[in-house]
Amino acid sequence: MITGVIKNKIDKIWTDIWAGGITNPLTVIEQLTYLMFIRSLDEKELENEEFANMTGETADLIFPQSEIGQAMRWSKFKNRDSREIFDLISQRVFPAVKKMKYGKLPDFNDKGELIEIADRADAEQVQTAFSRYMDSAVFVIPNPQVLQKIITGLDDLYEHDIADLDMQGDLYEYMLGKLSTAGQNGQFRTPKHIREMMVELVAPTPDDLICDPACGTAGFLVSAAEYIRRHYEDTMTDEQWENFSNRTFTGYDTDHTMLRISAMNLMLHSITNPDIDYKDSVSKQNNVSGKYTVCLANPPFKGTVDAESINDNLKAVTNTKKTELLFLALFLRLLQKGGRCACIVPDGVLFGSSKAHKAIRQELIENHQLKAVISMPSGVFKPYAGVSTAVLVFVKTDAGGTDNVWFYDMKADGFSLDDKRSEIAENDIPDIISRFHNPDGEKDRERTEQSFFVSKQEIVDNDYDLSINKYKKTEYVAVEYPPTGEIMADLDGLYKELGGLLEELGGALNG
Repeated sequence: MITGVIKNKIDKIWTDIWAGGITNPLTVIEQLTYLMFIRSLDEKELENEEFANMTGETADLIFPQSEIGQAMRWSKFKNRDSREIFDLISQRVFPAVKKMKYGKLPDFNDKGELIEIADRADAEQVQTAFSRYMDSAVFVIPNPQVLQKIITGLDDLYEHDIADLDMQGDLYEYMLGKLSTAGQNGQFRTPKHIREMMVELVAPTPDDLICDPACGTAGFLVSAAEYIRRHYEDTMTDEQWENFSNRTFTGYDTDHTMLRISAMNLMLHSITNPDIDYKDSVSKQNNVSGKYTVCLANPPFKGTVDAESINDNLKAVTNTKKTELLFLALFLRLLQKGGRCACIVPDGVLFGSSKAHKAIRQELIENHQLKAVISMPSGVFKPYAGVSTAVLVFVKTDAGGTDNVWFYDMKADGFSLDDKRSEIAENDIPDIISRFHNPDGEKDRERTEQSFFVSKQEIVDNDYDLSINKYKKTEYVAVEYPPTGEIMADLDGLYKELGGLLEELGGALNG
């Protein structure tokens, strides 16, 4: 749990970076990510050395054993003069991290030139997802003084406040929460409690293969990982743990900065080598099909897609350039039969009248099993945007299966629906999760209630419209008013009383 003290320390580091001239929140997080990663390498090295000392076995070391190599370790440079630290990180550590291979950092020769690690013919190159995207990374901390403040602040946090893995993840989540603007393609961070609700709805297991094809900062993958650890940590086999670290989680994005941040976010949650890949998910370069058992995503709503680049098998389902429709077709293609998906869509997807809108809704209802439509209030994504959205939950069957669709009208998510998003008592999310997993209790609910079932035939008859207002009934309660004469008499009495009070006030002022 991130306390006020920890938040204050993070805010202080943030302020120091801003004062140094770096004002883009994404750049701030990226620079902090590099330094957190550099520190994590030294932590891992200390574990390697401790293992070697205890067992007498030779450990795979990350840092070169040369004088320069050992000087690149966080524990060795953190207390040096600020100018030395700045030169060391900018000229040695950062270039070395960018050229990391096989889990090792390259060394430097006597002239200070980097000696790249040669490719090995006898082994596959093993890279972390983080180092894979470091080639285009740039270190932009402006001067030694700012860098020293960041290192001192981070070290204080790790030494005194961050006690475990969950705390590291919470710290990173708090920093990501400072991304308060949407990207140019309409992507923005999904609030943690909404992600966790969606994960609860699909209930991933250690045997699932989980994908977010618009992963951004990897929030959905992190929430899925936390769910699996919370429910299965004590029963997972060695093979399942191996998969958890290396194969369970996949994310695609078209932004290298996001890929670096998402890889770091996953690493902080013990997913050491996730499959985080640069890929335009709806384009012809992505031909992945029938691979995953779970999809979780909040795809971009307003991205512009070149019609020529869109994969033909997506256009065959919904012939459009709208990313929110193409991603629905993509989820169906990515999933195995029986695979389940929870995704966020703008309200327009639910009732849009274009041929493409109707086609994707018809595909979900006729050829697969659409399980739920959860309508969310428009303030959920503030301060990023005020767009009205819904969560769709469906299962890929290729053989239909939609008999009834469950609708829920979410009115509160535990936070105020203004830009401040302050915590409040009203919260429908626990109720949503409970009702979703108890469908028998929903069968007899009236259309005037917060949740209810709608038959497939009724949806078909309404042109596959999935907006909750199409089916929800408003209960009107008759109000009885007193007779007109009685109302007029009451008004007359009030006027006389007011006249008396005015006369009394006038006398007091003149007297």
